[in-house]
Amino acid sequence: MPLMTLEKSAWLFAVLTSWTVAAVLFFSGYEGYGWVALAVGVAASINLLGDSNETD
Repeated sequence: MPLMTLEKSAWLFAVLTSWTVAAVLFFSGYEGYGWVALAVGVAASINLLGDSNETD
């Protein structure tokens, strides 16, 4: 059994990428865009919650 599914690893990559972009934007002085990037990361992190073995 894999430790993490491909789906969850893709969402984790999206979350970490958006948080990194948010940090860069905050340090560059683009606070509004930083908050948007942070919100995207929070929204994507919802997909990391729950059981990965669920079937439709």
